[in-house]
Amino acid sequence: MEGIHEEVLGGALKPEGREACGVMGISLERGNVSPIIYYGLMALQHRGQESCGISVYDGSALRTVRRYGLVGEELKRVARTLGGRAGIGHVRYSTLGESSLINAQPIPIKMGGETFSIAHNGTIVNYGQLRERLRKRGIMLKTESDSEVILRIFLDSYKRGCDIFGSLESCSERIEGGYSIVIVNSKGELIAARDPLGLRPLCMGNSGNSVAIASESVALDINSLSLIGDIEPGTAVLVGEEGVDVERFASCPRRAYCMFEYVYFSRPDSILEGRSVYDVRLRLGRNLADTIDGDIDSIVPVPDTSRTAAEGLSRMTGIPVAEGLIKNRYVHRTFIMPTQEAREGAVRMKLNPLKSVIKGKRIVLVDDSIVRGTTLKNIVAMLKSSGAKEVHVRITCPPIISPCFYGIDISSRSELIAANNSVEEIERILGADSLVYQSLEGLIEAIGLPREDLCNACLTGEYPTPMAQERAEEDARRPRRPIARGIEGIWRA
Repeated sequence: MEGIHEEVLGGALKPEGREACGVMGISLERGNVSPIIYYGLMALQHRGQESCGISVYDGSALRTVRRYGLVGEELKRVARTLGGRAGIGHVRYSTLGESSLINAQPIPIKMGGETFSIAHNGTIVNYGQLRERLRKRGIMLKTESDSEVILRIFLDSYKRGCDIFGSLESCSERIEGGYSIVIVNSKGELIAARDPLGLRPLCMGNSGNSVAIASESVALDINSLSLIGDIEPGTAVLVGEEGVDVERFASCPRRAYCMFEYVYFSRPDSILEGRSVYDVRLRLGRNLADTIDGDIDSIVPVPDTSRTAAEGLSRMTGIPVAEGLIKNRYVHRTFIMPTQEAREGAVRMKLNPLKSVIKGKRIVLVDDSIVRGTTLKNIVAMLKSSGAKEVHVRITCPPIISPCFYGIDISSRSELIAANNSVEEIERILGADSLVYQSLEGLIEAIGLPREDLCNACLTGEYPTPMAQERAEEDARRPRRPIARGIEGIWRA
């Protein structure tokens, strides 16, 4: 991009429009932000493993680097050479089609004499309409990322004379969806904002006069920064030479915190909305205790997310937890891999049953959720081929029956095993001896937030925004046909 200092390295690029990621931003009173962003992104690596990047204001200009691959492998050298007192970082996973670098973030855009760079976590529901409106006005996008759409709309208001908060207000009036964003500009200002529903997490921390923003508190912990708290929905933070300004830019008729952040996506050592993710998962396991009957020898968690819930279940039942599945730590989360083929192959590489723990035993297998069923079907088969006498599956999340349009890659009912099969049918598909899900009431009790403050749309089909509701109903009306290959019983539109 003309006038932008940017370095991009990676493979063939294919743009796409949806992503859910991790963001980090920091403004220091003195020193270099790059190592702090680097370590913050390392702590957020679980939120995106395909690409990463950093934008830093070096005192005269914004400099941006983006890499394909993991943070530790790709950004270490950059963090040593890129210096400045304000900057942002991003880790990304793409959710459809070929993995691509063109939509890697941060995305810098030059406008007049200023440059702004954005990093975004979430998904814009009306991305297509907004992109077309921009195109009709002669604003051509460099990528197909909805994150660029947000920044273009922001800059459109900014160049018309709105200040930072006014520009964000304009964004909120036009955008439907989830967006937790951090922006750094060529004035060295750090901007952070969270959508009016609070769909995606965003927290703030500090150390002295330095201010940091991150998707999860673990990115603050790794840098010995103190957690101040979550950024309220519809609220923005501006950190500049005049200090820190926190203002609400949009009204918030309700909250809609994503329940999946507690169940699966966030790290257990993170604090979300004042609640320990670890404690929530412990209660999720505890709430499944009444579903255990008969003689069980051990509780086996599917690593890593389900370990805490297995511990909670063990505490309530007295049944010991056993590490019956050993994880290859060099294979990452299969759910966020971009293709079904990649996911199926990765399951076999990712987990190996420990036969001395499994053989001849009646086990309860604890997992956090079933989306497509790919991973769990293979795991049950592996356990039985290793000699397990019985495999009883317990799921800490209720059945996922409807797509997510706000930043989790659950794009269609056709992908969801629970949308088209009864619990008994899923039990047979998985090859389990029994299958029990968490109840919705049990999930809400474990999270400890009012039901009306949570987004449970993927569990109930009830969406907090109108366009998402319309899209879900349209998706449900589509005729479905059995897929040619994959998991028996799943239907595809």
